[in-house]
Amino acid sequence: MRISIIGAGRVAYHLACVLSAQHDIVQIYSRTLGKAQQLAEQCQAQAVARAEELSDHVDLVIIAVSDQSIASVIEQIHPYLPHNLIVHTSGSTHLNVLKKVHVRVGVFYPLQTFSLERQIDWQQTPLFIEAVHEQDQALLSELANSLSYRVYAYNSSQRLSLHLAAVFACNFSNYCYDMAKQVVDAEQVDFSLLYPLMLETANKATQNDPKQMQTGPAMRGDRNILSMHQAMLEQSQRGDLVEVYALLSQQILKRHQK
Repeated sequence: MRISIIGAGRVAYHLACVLSAQHDIVQIYSRTLGKAQQLAEQCQAQAVARAEELSDHVDLVIIAVSDQSIASVIEQIHPYLPHNLIVHTSGSTHLNVLKKVHVRVGVFYPLQTFSLERQIDWQQTPLFIEAVHEQDQALLSELANSLSYRVYAYNSSQRLSLHLAAVFACNFSNYCYDMAKQVVDAEQVDFSLLYPLMLETANKATQNDPKQMQTGPAMRGDRNILSMHQAMLEQSQRGDLVEVYALLSQQILKRHQK
């Protein structure tokens, strides 16, 4: 397929790199030409910084920008690509954001966390597609299946529930890792000692019901340990960690009726 990508951030970077192995990346569009050029060099595409430079001789245009920018981007590019299929990559943006401006629209959402420093296993990454027209749905399905073994046709409401769940499973859990590192760093303890525990916790949660796998003082209702931990955090003058520890402990106590 001939594909152009709008954006030059993390999602755009990973998509451009993986798609260029099987498809023709025609253009990379970014308002910052330097960023567009850097990514375009990776996939032998043309870098453009003005909407009027976008070519309509493509099969698909992928908007890979921040959620808050999607609405303004579709307004900018629609006049120059009136008949092309345009999709966004957001988990939390309804298809109607594109549909109210453009006729041929869809969604191509990878459920994954993206960092420039890390490679993605695309074959195991769930891809969620949605389109207004049946032929466009078929095109997105073909593209998704060229990348992943796990392709799903989900609507906007289903996709939003996944995105919300992903914030808990990924973003919040990573912040918990960050807090754990702050605690041991304060006492010059090696954070890597927690790695086996972190990996086993993730394995248990993905192989069993997470509720049944819950352990720890809050699950046991051990209020002596909970009080001791909170006192330690208060003595270290880390009010932010005290608040999070108290809130999560209370919710675990409630969840397990301790």
